[in-house]
Amino acid sequence: MKLIVMLRVKRELKHLEADTTPRSICSRIYRWMGEFWSKMASRLYSRSVSWDYEVRGLLNYSLSCCINALLQSFSATNELLDILNKWHPSDGTDERNVPLQLRNTLEAMRDKSHPAPHKDFLNCLYRQAIRPSTQQDADEIFHIILNLSQKQMPDAVAQEIRSLYEIKVETQVVCSKCKFIHRAPSSLFSLPLAICERENTLESCINSFFKQQKLPDSEKFYCDRCDEKQPSTHEVNLVSLPPILCVHLKRFRNNDGFTRKLSNKVTFLETFGSDIFTAGKSENADCLKADEYYSLYAVIVHIGTAMFGHYTAFIRPNQDQMWYYADDSCVRPSTWADVQDTYGGSRQYGDTAYLLLYRKKSRNLSG
Repeated sequence: MKLIVMLRVKRELKHLEADTTPRSICSRIYRWMGEFWSKMASRLYSRSVSWDYEVRGLLNYSLSCCINALLQSFSATNELLDILNKWHPSDGTDERNVPLQLRNTLEAMRDKSHPAPHKDFLNCLYRQAIRPSTQQDADEIFHIILNLSQKQMPDAVAQEIRSLYEIKVETQVVCSKCKFIHRAPSSLFSLPLAICERENTLESCINSFFKQQKLPDSEKFYCDRCDEKQPSTHEVNLVSLPPILCVHLKRFRNNDGFTRKLSNKVTFLETFGSDIFTAGKSENADCLKADEYYSLYAVIVHIGTAMFGHYTAFIRPNQDQMWYYADDSCVRPSTWADVQDTYGGSRQYGDTAYLLLYRKKSRNLSG
């Protein structure tokens, strides 16, 4: 294998004679190495593990590990494919249509004989949204896919996708002088939770997100009633929660133009009820009923540093209690204990949970 790698690298370097810029060299080498190890893992794994389950591997094309991991989570979100299947576009072969190519990919991922079910979807994104062979942020790509899907579909179907993931909140800014409350509704596709540089829990991060904060004097808010800028407090209140809740653990922090990764420990539960959102509920919040709870079914994992990283995913298919681990083309059965290893804190650049996807369920129903 060592000889194969050396010969291939030598061949790649010959192709660089026309363009020897550092960016071109790194891009070509990174792209080839990702594809090489993805293919090798696929060959080694297929010899020993049965593929008689829904989760299947995806080859790494042009550093596509981020999109591969997200596709695994989308594939486990049966509700999303149900919505996409309601749509029947007149042009069923549009190469630039993100929701169409996403639907085709999710259906092809259920066909184990398909060699590259996601390649058309990758090319679709590369044509209009992201650059290939570059490091990507999973939360950013998650939003790009959902936003483009909404824009390129009829309003009625787009609204269903929005309702599937939409977290509704209300921002309140209270003038410290006249006590007037300025309210502004907004919505999110993921709940962005800052983490502290110490041990965290999911509940503590949620409480921090909804905690009332005093705005600094440099950020005084313009009060309509006082007709001038005044010292104020800022608060976010939860209005409603969606069927699919995406939690974004903000592990990347920018300081003076330098981005670094926070590998601090963040513990999270496999299931939780409405009590975890007690601190942030508005008066008429439509969150979780007494018999409802959220069940974790996908975790997008980041490995490495802010500048050089890799994405993988833990997936638990709907109605299936077994976890699976997907690292590009390599897929293996896993456990909840393995998922817990992504809490972080043990190694500076180890496997750390980055996106958590929960499904709303009812204790009175089988699903």
